[in-house]
Amino acid sequence: MTKKILVASVLLGSIAFTAFKNSSKFSPSNFAASIADITKPVVADSAANAVVSTEPVKATLYDLYNEMDLGSKNLNKQAFTLAVNGYQKLKLQGKLKNDDILTIADFSQKSTQKRLYIIDIKKKKLLFNSVVAHGRNTGLLTANSFSNTAESFKSSPGFYVTAETYNGKHGMSLRLDGMERNINDNARDRAIVMHGADYTSNSFIKSTGYLGRSYGCPAIPMKLTNDVIKTIRNGSCMFIYAPDKTYLKQSSLI
Repeated sequence: MTKKILVASVLLGSIAFTAFKNSSKFSPSNFAASIADITKPVVADSAANAVVSTEPVKATLYDLYNEMDLGSKNLNKQAFTLAVNGYQKLKLQGKLKNDDILTIADFSQKSTQKRLYIIDIKKKKLLFNSVVAHGRNTGLLTANSFSNTAESFKSSPGFYVTAETYNGKHGMSLRLDGMERNINDNARDRAIVMHGADYTSNSFIKSTGYLGRSYGCPAIPMKLTNDVIKTIRNGSCMFIYAPDKTYLKQSSLI
């Protein structure tokens, strides 16, 4: 044994002995075990010189974007990532009764595109992909102006938790509770709900060049209304994404 190795060994043993001697659980047997653990050789990848882990790599919700090939459906990756962030926070806060479903309205896309995505997270399945309207004062073809104020006829971005259903002038409708203070928390008072509308149709797009607009509600095609609402009602997460600097700066859920 060379002098350097001898010195290192003495120092290593001294450090381990001192640590265990000061422990209330010190004994000669666990001291010997500690030396064995400390001096155990490290297995490394010779190419990368990094420790090889035998722990399995766990898939995360973020992996679903690629696994489900949501990019081919034109879902903005940032919209998906932020949606997952907020979904997980709301789930930890106990706000979600139906945590199987995540709904994303991607308002970075034009209204003529299928920018509503309803995802079954546990089954890793895209259940619905449809057009969805924004408020009439939020923009024409694209959504670029938002408000949390009554009678603004604008959409509000951010996270919502779906609530109860009711039958109104548009048929089955779904109440939404905004989760973000001063961003969309007036949704219920403003009667911002999900409902079906005739102006969210291909025929309307063909005649005007854009999708019809609401008073701020995320309105969807009539033919999908009942199925969509029954799927996402009673406590699931909905995220209306907008690449709006004010929202992105203020939100505490993304």
